[in-house]
Amino acid sequence: MRKPATLDIDAILDDRGTRIIVCCGSGGVGKTTTAAALGLRAAERGRCAVVLTVDPARRLAQSMGLTELDNTPRRVVECESGGQLYAMMLDMKRTFDEIIEAHADPERARQILSNPFYQSLSSSFAGTQEYMAMEKLGQLRRSDEWDLIIVDTPPSRSALDFLDAPERLGRFLDGRFIRLLTAPAKAGGRSAFRLFNAGFGLVAGALNKLLGAQVIKDLQTFVSALDAVFGGFRQRADLTYKLLQAPGTAFLVVATPERDAMREASYFVERLAEERMPLAGLVVNRVHESPAASLSGVRSAAAAEDLESRGEHELTAAVLRLHTGRMQLTAREHREQDHFVSAHPTVPVAQVAAMSDDVHDLAGLRRVGELMAKS
Repeated sequence: MRKPATLDIDAILDDRGTRIIVCCGSGGVGKTTTAAALGLRAAERGRCAVVLTVDPARRLAQSMGLTELDNTPRRVVECESGGQLYAMMLDMKRTFDEIIEAHADPERARQILSNPFYQSLSSSFAGTQEYMAMEKLGQLRRSDEWDLIIVDTPPSRSALDFLDAPERLGRFLDGRFIRLLTAPAKAGGRSAFRLFNAGFGLVAGALNKLLGAQVIKDLQTFVSALDAVFGGFRQRADLTYKLLQAPGTAFLVVATPERDAMREASYFVERLAEERMPLAGLVVNRVHESPAASLSGVRSAAAAEDLESRGEHELTAAVLRLHTGRMQLTAREHREQDHFVSAHPTVPVAQVAAMSDDVHDLAGLRRVGELMAKS
């Protein structure tokens, strides 16, 4: 395998100018464990770190020995170095509710929070999770309570959907249908309102049949508050987007040495370059090596075949077969990484050896951090 540049994890964690680390990659590659391990190692090296997971799975809490996480950062450990580690899991709806409560008077907030359209939007509208991740990241950064924020993004390519959140929100708020519904409030007079109603009446019947009169009423009630309550959404998202582009942010792409995962890693690297996001490097998890690497898979297979043909040393032959399989797996992994390095020769790489047990406690996370740092 051609030798890539080495990713110096400790240099990133020790750099007090690094305030945000974003872990992204496809599903099942160990992003959550990587984020948690980075947080713990940073805390043990004196940083006050918080890990924010956007993945609804509860692997982060489990890996830290906690029963659950919620929308409020919880302290996991305080280290002898003076560093601290906090962790939280994004609650999309709770974050949306907090924004409403912060930017509306109590009566207006009550009306919005009880509105059926809002309840649907805040729970399941496409892109809401990614936008709320942007909001929560911005909140954490503005609070300045932590000197390092580590974001564990959702699986697969949606991990970069939060980069599109401001534009997607803008398309929604500026959409033709939303403008149509908000027109009466912006018309500024009864004659204009009557004119709007005359035009709207042409499509109201069809909309009522399609969506139902109550849905249209709920939607109109909801969008009437857009200007008063949601005016700052896009502005805050834009600020967070610029924060992600700033020198104090580091993106880490996480992958396993498998074909699909490495292809996704290439996609992430290229997309981050297009968006001018600061890429720190690639972390390759679950890399298989052999303590007897000097014995090639070909020689091991030949020796096993020889013993089997003579009917001798069955146990030794079985071990040699296992070693052959391991060496073949290692060769495949090397080829996949080599393809990535050939396409992206300037991207630094850190490798984490495959572990025999799942990571479910701080000791396991500490071991992952050590493997990342020494690669």
